[in-house]
Amino acid sequence: MENKQTKYIFVTGGVTSSLGKGIVAASLGLLLKSRGYKVTIQKLDPYINVDPGTLNPYEHGECYVTEDGAETDLDLGHYERFLNQATSQANNVTTGKIYQSVIEKERRGDYLGKTVQIIPHITNEIKRRIKMLSRKGDYDIIITEIGGTVGDIESLPYIEAIRQLRWDIGEENCLFIHLTLVPYLAASGELKTKPTQHSVRYLMESGIQADVLVCRTEHELPKSLLSKLAQFCNVKQGSVIQCLDAKTIYDVPLMLQEQNFDKIVLEGLHMEIKEEADLTNWKNFLHKHKNPENNVKIALVGKYVSLQDSYKSITEAFTHAGSALDTRVEVEWIYSGDLDEENIQNKLKNVDGILIAPGFGDRGLNGKILACRYARENGIPLFGICLGMQMMVLEFARNILGLEEAESAETNPTTPHPVISLMDEQKNVTNKGGTMRLGNWDCRLKEGSKIAEIYGTKEIKERHRHRYEFNNEYYDDFDRAAFRLTGTNPDTGLVETVEYDNHPFYIGVQFHPEYKSTVAQPHPLFIEFIKAALEYKKN
Repeated sequence: MENKQTKYIFVTGGVTSSLGKGIVAASLGLLLKSRGYKVTIQKLDPYINVDPGTLNPYEHGECYVTEDGAETDLDLGHYERFLNQATSQANNVTTGKIYQSVIEKERRGDYLGKTVQIIPHITNEIKRRIKMLSRKGDYDIIITEIGGTVGDIESLPYIEAIRQLRWDIGEENCLFIHLTLVPYLAASGELKTKPTQHSVRYLMESGIQADVLVCRTEHELPKSLLSKLAQFCNVKQGSVIQCLDAKTIYDVPLMLQEQNFDKIVLEGLHMEIKEEADLTNWKNFLHKHKNPENNVKIALVGKYVSLQDSYKSITEAFTHAGSALDTRVEVEWIYSGDLDEENIQNKLKNVDGILIAPGFGDRGLNGKILACRYARENGIPLFGICLGMQMMVLEFARNILGLEEAESAETNPTTPHPVISLMDEQKNVTNKGGTMRLGNWDCRLKEGSKIAEIYGTKEIKERHRHRYEFNNEYYDDFDRAAFRLTGTNPDTGLVETVEYDNHPFYIGVQFHPEYKSTVAQPHPLFIEFIKAALEYKKN
């Protein structure tokens, strides 16, 4: 039997960056999946970093981690939250990875002495990576988002690669969606199509004709303007879609569905238009999200709070859990470096829960430790994630166990009490990424612990991204003081979860539960944390 041909959709962006290609790609993926097609989404990132793992969150927002331990772009988080299915290493490709791979092949002599060039060697490697997903999984449709903006020097090899790919696999198996901006000039009260026309022309100069235009806009686009865009951009009438600014990203699939976006795409790919996408659950989620009965205020204490995208998965996990509990979760962003003994009460007195955010480095640590103490002493629900858990451990060691000089070996390698430290086998690794515990790891939860009750099981798998660990030499000291070490990795004995008995909700986890939260399956830890915040507010 002949292998079925996977269909490819490419999403490019024009006029300006940050228009929301990731949300449009994720929304389309949801619509097609809801029609019964097997879909996955990948992101091609034009920067030369091998992955975002070494990027400052201020540069690119959060670094998202997949189950197989790939450090990827935050758009993969959107793909997972919308599609409710896992992505992998193969779903995020960077220019750094492409060049690294080509240079390694050249050094090995794979090119048999040929001059290595952008075309065909780099473009062939890009095409190989794009097609890798269809070899790894049984997909009907693969949506590929190309980062950056058409005309960027960095994205030219990607544009050329997808031009070639359409030629390789045939026009009927490939569709180009171009996302652009239609700006509104307030002074003259006009919507302007010229930037979109220029952007489409730029794409055509690279040999690509857009099949569908998605236009980001603040104002409703009149039919005459949509018709003008179709004519001047050489796109079929009806294949120009408007994407108005939405109150929430979760509105976008419904806005696109109303304009038959998924139907237009399937027609363009010569695919059967199966039953209408059933988005009943999605609509229920949205209804509850927009019409909450309750309200809680959560302080997010972190060091990257001036760019909220740095904690994207956490804020989205709040949205999912809040909707499940008919509750609006209002996040109070608190820079941990601003907290001190004098102002802590003033800054935290009006919140119903505190989340100590993950992070790296020593900036703002004392503020996190103070917030842990404040929550512990005042019975405020506290949830610590990754570095947040480590700060809970430090605070307890100093203020309850009397180890006043307790530190993390990350910030003070000479501390007499390294309650957080590196495992011995990590100490000689010099390559930053090489010391990390990444991706899915097993965790066994203690019978009768609060966290086992929350999960409803003792065996869990969660995603990690960290370097330093709880130092098991101090295990008994903590346990005796009712600071329970309730979850460990069965193979290494490393501590994964902590909780304090004498408190309504005081839980820390070494992993990142926020990566697993989706619209269809809000994460149980976030649900219980918001429940605890509601209870605290009531009392």
